[in-house]
Amino acid sequence: MQQYTVSKGDTLQRIASRRGLILDNIVNANPWSAQQPYLIPGQILFLPSSPRRRYEIQTGDSIESVSAAFSVSEEGLEQLNPGISRDRFPVGRTLVLPASESKYVVEPQGEYGYHDMLKDIQYLTSTYSCIKTTSIGESVLGKSLIMLQIGRGKRKIHVNAALHANEWITTPTLLRFIEEYMSAYQKRERWNGYDPVVGLEECTLWLLPMANPDGVELVQEGITDKHPYYTQLLEWNNQRYDFKHWKANIQGIDLGDQFPAHWEEEVNRRGKQRPSPRDYPGISPLSEPEAIALADFTLQISPDAVISLHSQGQEIYWNYRNHEPEESESWSRRLSQVSGYRAVKLTGSDAGYKDWFIQQFGRPGFTVEVGLGMNPLPLKDFHNISVEIGMIVAEMMTF
Repeated sequence: MQQYTVSKGDTLQRIASRRGLILDNIVNANPWSAQQPYLIPGQILFLPSSPRRRYEIQTGDSIESVSAAFSVSEEGLEQLNPGISRDRFPVGRTLVLPASESKYVVEPQGEYGYHDMLKDIQYLTSTYSCIKTTSIGESVLGKSLIMLQIGRGKRKIHVNAALHANEWITTPTLLRFIEEYMSAYQKRERWNGYDPVVGLEECTLWLLPMANPDGVELVQEGITDKHPYYTQLLEWNNQRYDFKHWKANIQGIDLGDQFPAHWEEEVNRRGKQRPSPRDYPGISPLSEPEAIALADFTLQISPDAVISLHSQGQEIYWNYRNHEPEESESWSRRLSQVSGYRAVKLTGSDAGYKDWFIQQFGRPGFTVEVGLGMNPLPLKDFHNISVEIGMIVAEMMTF
C-alpha cells in the first residue's frame, strides 16, 4: 500500500485512472471513501499496487499481433520482456503487458473537467492549424467560454455542449469526434464514410465544448467552505453536499431555460421560485453570462443550423411551435438514421437554446439527447457516444 494525499481536483476515478487501478481497488482499500460524495484536499488514501496484465504466447502469435490485440507498442513489450523480438517470440513464454495506448489524445482519465478541456484544445490547435479558438465570454466565476472554429465553408453550423452541468460527457465526446475528424482530414482519409476535406470546404463549424464550466466543476468536485458560493449552494441544494444531480449554473439558474422563447410560460410550467439544482429559469431570460454569451455569439454569426448536445435519451428534438422550416423534419430523420437515435416532435417545452434559435431565425435547430441511463453518464459510454455525435455532425455537414 502506498499513502496518497488528496489534492484539489482529485476524484476517486481520476486517481484510479492515473494509477492504473479500477475504482473498486481504491474503495476496498479505503471503505470510508464510498460514504462521502467527494474527496477533500488533505485526506489520506491508501493505494494498492497495480498488478500488470500478463499473457502467454500462443502458437501463431507474433510480437506484431500481440501488440495489436492489446493496443500496446512493440517497444513497450520489449522493454518489459527482455529477450523477445520480432525474431524471437517463443510459444509458452509469459509476457508482462504495458498499459494500453490510445492513438488519440482526447481520452478521459476519470471525470472530464474544464482544465482537461483546455489541455486538449491546446493539443488540437497546435496539431491542426486550421482550428482556431476564440473566447465568447466568461462564466460567473470567470472561466473563459472557448469557441472552436473549423473549416472555411459558407454554411455555418454551430454545436454547443455541457449547457447542463451533469451532462459533461458531451464535452469530451464532441472533442474526440473533432480529433478523429481532423486526423482523417490531415491524412486525406474518410471518417466513417464522410469526406472531411469536402465537409470543411463547404462548411464552417463553430463549436462550444463546455457552456457551463462552473456547474461542471461543481458536479465533479463538490465544494469546500472556501468556495465563494458555499453557503448559497448548500441552501439551494437542500443542505446536501452531493451535487452530482446538479444541472444549473453556479447561481442555481438552469441555462436550458434561459432563452427568450415563451420564457414566461416556461417559468409557470416549472413552478420554481428560487435558485435550484435544475429547472429554475431565473428572474428574466438571458440573465446569466453564459446564456448571454451564447445568444450574442449566435446573433453575431447567424448560423445556418445548430445542435445543442444534452444527455440522456438517444433522442433528437427538431421542432418548436411550428416556427421550424419545412426541411427540419426530413433532416431529423436522416440524423436519426445515421445515429440510431429517435427523431421526436416535442411539445410542452420552451425557453431552450434550440427553441430560441428556431423562433429567432426560422432555421433548423436540434436538441440531441445522447446516451442512455442516469446523468452523469458513465465513461464506459464515451466511445460509442463520440461516434454517435460525430455521425450527427458529419451528416449535418452534407445537407
